[in-house]
Order: sequence, then C-alpha cells, then structure tokens
Amino acid sequence: MSELFEAVDALVASRSPLPPPAERRRLRQAHALTLDEVAAALQVRRATVGAWESGKTEPRPPEREAYAHLLEQLATLYPAPESTDAEQEDTAAAQAAARATAAASSSPPVSPPEASPSDAPSAPPVAGPRAERVSRGSRRPGATKAAPASTPAPGGVYAHGPLLVLDADADRQVTGYGVGGLILDVPAKSLPALVEWTLTEARLGAERLHGSGKDADPLLVLTEAACERYGLPASLSESERLAGRLAEGHKVVKQLQRAEWQLTKRGLGPWARIYRPAQGGRRSCVQLCIPSWRALDGRAWGHAAQLEPAELARVLGVYAQRVMTPVGSPAVTGLQLMTALNPPTRASEPDDDGRRHSEHRPGSLGTQPVDPAPCEAPDGHPVLAGLPRFHVRDSDEKLFEEAYDWARDLTDAECMKRHLVGLDVNLAFAAGANGAVVGLASPPVHVTRPAFDASLPGSWLVDLSHVDPSRVKVGKQWRDLDGDLLPSPFTPSGRRPTGPAWYATPTVAYAVELGYDVDPVEAWVRREHGRFLDGWYKRLRDAYVATMADLGVGEKLSPTEFLEAMDGYKSRDPELGIVVDAVKMTVKGGIGKLREKARGGGWKPGQAWPALARPTWRPDIRAAVISRARINMHRKMAALAAATGQYPVAVLSDCAVYAADGPSPLDVLPYDSGGKTVPGSFRLGVSPGMVKHEGTQSVLWGANVLEQLAGDGHVANLARYIKNGEVTAKDTGE
Repeated sequence: MSELFEAVDALVASRSPLPPPAERRRLRQAHALTLDEVAAALQVRRATVGAWESGKTEPRPPEREAYAHLLEQLATLYPAPESTDAEQEDTAAAQAAARATAAASSSPPVSPPEASPSDAPSAPPVAGPRAERVSRGSRRPGATKAAPASTPAPGGVYAHGPLLVLDADADRQVTGYGVGGLILDVPAKSLPALVEWTLTEARLGAERLHGSGKDADPLLVLTEAACERYGLPASLSESERLAGRLAEGHKVVKQLQRAEWQLTKRGLGPWARIYRPAQGGRRSCVQLCIPSWRALDGRAWGHAAQLEPAELARVLGVYAQRVMTPVGSPAVTGLQLMTALNPPTRASEPDDDGRRHSEHRPGSLGTQPVDPAPCEAPDGHPVLAGLPRFHVRDSDEKLFEEAYDWARDLTDAECMKRHLVGLDVNLAFAAGANGAVVGLASPPVHVTRPAFDASLPGSWLVDLSHVDPSRVKVGKQWRDLDGDLLPSPFTPSGRRPTGPAWYATPTVAYAVELGYDVDPVEAWVRREHGRFLDGWYKRLRDAYVATMADLGVGEKLSPTEFLEAMDGYKSRDPELGIVVDAVKMTVKGGIGKLREKARGGGWKPGQAWPALARPTWRPDIRAAVISRARINMHRKMAALAAATGQYPVAVLSDCAVYAADGPSPLDVLPYDSGGKTVPGSFRLGVSPGMVKHEGTQSVLWGANVLEQLAGDGHVANLARYIKNGEVTAKDTGE
C-alpha cells in the first residue's frame, strides 16, 4: 500500500504548478540568487535553469517538485505587483501552457535536452520594487538607493534597456546592473565572449531617435572589479593615460584581434568601441565605458565614478533614456545627438528593380565636411595656410562671436545698496539654438557689397560703430538708457566696436532691430539653410525639465515657489542632480564641439586635424548660436533697465549680477501680485531662457574683490565669483 501512496505522490509532484518563465526569473533575481546557486541546489546544470526561466524546457521530476517549492517560498517573500485583468488572463494562459508542456514532457522515457546558455535569453524585468543584491564576498556592498520609476518595456529586442554596469565578486562571478533595478547574471569569461554575449543574448540597446537614423549600440560600464575579471588594469599607466588607450600589445587587445573583433582609431581607452564590419545592414558593435580610466570626468559627471554599480546604472540609464546612450563625454554625446536626431541620409524611393539606396536627407548636414569661410576658420586652419607666419588677424579678418565677459565699477548709488545678486539663464546656449536658422550641407558663397538679408545665415563684414545699443524699443516706445552702464551687444567684451568687423547674421539683425541701417562690405552666406538644431534643443530641453521636475522643481510654479523649490534641490536626489549637470554639459559641450580645435602633439598650423573630417565641424553654426544667446542676454538686460533703471554690474556668459537692497532675485525682478514681470526681461523659472538664482554676496564683498583684482585698467568680473564668493590664488596671480 505504501508503494501506491508513493506513486500517487510522485504523480502529483510531476504536475507541481509553476509560475510563467518570466516570473520564475523575477523571483530568483528578487532574492539575489544566481543561476549557478539555483542549479547547485537542484543538482542540475546552470543552462538547465536558464532554459526553465526562458520557457525553452520545463522541469521534470524529481527536480520539478523541488523547483516548485523554491518558487513558492520566493513568491511568499516577493509577491508579484498587482496586474490588470488582461495580464491575469495572460498569466493563466501561460500557466496552462506550462502545465500542458509539463504533461507532454513527462511521458517520454528520455530526458529533455539541456539548452546552452545562448539558448536562454534573459527575461524582461518586471515593474515593482527594485531587487537589491549583496554579492557574497563581493568587493562592493549592495546598493540601497531607490531605482527610477521608469522600467524597460517588457519584450522587444532591447528589453533590458540601453546599458549595463558590470561588477564582479570575490568568486569572479559577474553581475550586470541595468535600468529600473534590473540585475542580470553575466556568464562571459573573457572580453571577446562578453562582447558576443552582449550582442546575442543580453538584449541591450536603444531604438533610433529618428526613422532614418541608427539604433544605439549597447553600452557596458566596467567597474574596477569587472576590469580585473576580464584582464584589464584597474587604471591606465601614465603613458597609456597620455595616449588615451591601452597599449596595442596588451593581452586583451590581442584576444579581441584573435576573435576577429576590431577597435576604432581611439583604441581600447576609457570610451571604446568594439565591432565587426556591418553585414546585411546589421551593426555588430558594443561600447565600453571604464570609469576608473577617467571615462566619467568629474567636471561633467560629478561623483558618478564613485557610485555603487546599481546607482551608476540609474544615473547613466536616466541620461540614456532622456538624452541618448552616452558615447563619450557629454560634449561628444551632445554632438552625436545632433546627427542622431537629424541623420544625413535616408532610404530613397524604390528604383526600377525595387531596390532602395542611400541618399542625402534634406535638412541635414550631409555626409561630407564643408570648409568654413576664411573669417570663420580658427587660427591654423588649412584655409588660412596662405597667411604670413605669425600673422595676427584683427576683427576685420576674423569672426569673433563669443559669450559675454564684461564688468564695470559700481556706481555710488550701487555702493549704497547691501547685496549683489546673480541671475543665471537656464541652458542659455540651448535657448540660442532654438529656432536658429543655420547653413546646411552646401559650402558658403562669397558676395561683395551685399544688401543685408536677416534670413540668410552667414558672416558679414560690416561697421556697427554707429549703432547706439542704449536706445531700445519697449513696446512701441523708444527709450534711452545709460550706455556706460550696459554692455554693447556686438562684442563679447561689451565694448562698443570701433570699425568694420565680422559678425554672424543674428548680431547684424539685432542692429537692424534697434533701428539702424547697415551696409556690409562683403559676406559669406549659406543659401541652403534650415533649423537644424530644433530637435536637438527640444530633446535636451525635455530632458532637463523632466529631471528638474523629478527633483521637485516644476514648470508652473510661482516665482516664490520656484525659489523655494530650487533651495537645495540637488540634495533631494544627488544622483538625479548628476544627470541635471550632465545635461547642461551636453548643451555647452555639444555647441563647443562644433568648432573643436587641434589637440595633441605633432600638429602644425596649416595642417588638418581629425575633427575637420566631420560634417558636424561647423564653426559657423556655433557662432550663430552664441550670437543669439548673447543678443538674448542684452535684450533682457535692456528691457529690465528701461522698466526699472537697474543695470548689471557684471555679465559672464549666461550670468548677470545686479546690486539690490535685498538678497533675493525678487529684489531685482519686479513681479506684480499676479506673478507677471517686465515683458521681454528676465523671468524666474526652470525652462531654458528663464533664470534661476546663481548666488548672493554683499556689496562690501564685491568692493573688496574689485580692489583685490584691480590692475592695468582691468575690472574684475564679479559674476565669476558670485556663486560661492571664493576668489582663488590663481585669480589673484599669487
């Protein structure tokens, strides 16, 4: 009789209910169990457990009963989040299918085939509480920070998001930390195997930002422990750091070569691309980021390199989802974002044979670099090779559109006030890029004695010394301002021009707006033009505003509420504070990269440098954006002066400093009871072009700084120090 009961128990055990494959994986990861640990407990192979979690095979007795018991215990500890009726129906259908599969697999006398690791793709993460992990014997403690609300969408070729941060424990087991709290076991034992696994099983990457663009390559971020696991040094030697890459003869580089993987010209450095030539239009490329090799510069990424793996995955993941998967520094990424949003080519209409071909996409910069006009070229550019050696170009030979660096002494009335208040424009260069009409793929055309056309982007040689920028139009009325207290809009120094000089179109257009006639001597214009940067602006604007909203600073706040929300906003979530700063640097650095200068030894004036080979090396576009940003700044300062009689005492790029009776921006900006201020002037808020509080110091502090740094008629720019009040020994020349 006992044998009959045992047979009945075995029969019941053979049909032990199991959750769907995705839920099995969720439960294992929620308890921080590896595939190896589960396999060892059930006395099966690692690949077998992977196959159960992917739905490739179903467990059979006696392992099935033990596996069901394990999952039942885990389900008690980690209940699944509430699902919709439709999801419950899908789950029930999946369980029924699993039972049917189990019944079918129990009848044959042979064991089911065991899947290899490559046959067991990872299941997508399930929304819910983030799984925390403390690796046994790990070099790093488990992260305790909450994950972002966003989670990769289940299913799809990129179900696991754009990136993983890889870490290794004392047992050399590698774990990947992704967005949304995702944790993956990484089976690869070498760097070539890791690249292969990433492209075939990891389901990493991101969808293209434009229909004619390319999907983002998966990004792997290696901690020091992961570097050691894959045979890489924790840090580069001095010579390797100067070269920006690992030595060509390093064993890992040779491993990649033997496996027929290739590196780009920058080699295996802090940001490395490992690829094979595309076949059939399909890319095979993985990007590495190695923080311990200084991939995450503290000027842009703050303390990101010191974060725990899960926290770093969150920072980079939020940035990747809102901006794009980083491909280098924020400056490099900002430049790449322009192309990702406005690709140079598209698929043509089918030809007579039904085939499509790559063709130029209107509105883009094309695929070939364009030489600048001589006036737009920086010193040493090949187009200037004919100039005499050591020739110094003046303003009538060189376009010099830069941000403000202007300051003046305080007036007696300003010295009687108590405070100096700094106002900082949010994403000033992004605001300057919004709506900017710039040249596209065609080269500039030289014209002499042209009539000025504000609709044509380009560079104009014109005399603006007769333009009086202190006379402004407020509404329909012209107002005269004190020209000695306001910087000129036409030069970065704020000094009034003294003769003909080269200007970008927006600068000359502002002179016309002020009511003056202009008579250009010559110009380089671009007849093919468009608003190339509009999508770039919108993407970065949305990323900035969304992240600030997550930090408690929304768009529709009153001035008082905005200032209160900005007080200590980064301390609410330091990781998202890193993202905010990275977005800012993406804007600033991306615009700067449009005129990247020669770097490194060996370059000589007149020779080309690598950046010139890019279609996005466009100093004319940079000049137009900076011109618009500076003009926007002047327009706001002039409107405030006309309405209130208040003038800036210093302006540095996007920061203006005012003397005030109180310490708050509200003591500078006149808001009425309805929350409205001077039209066309500064407004407090989070959107690009609006301003925030940069800092406040006393007037006595300002007077001391001006006295301390005075010399040779130079007036110290108080906007440079207003944020924290610190003046370094470098500033004083000591």
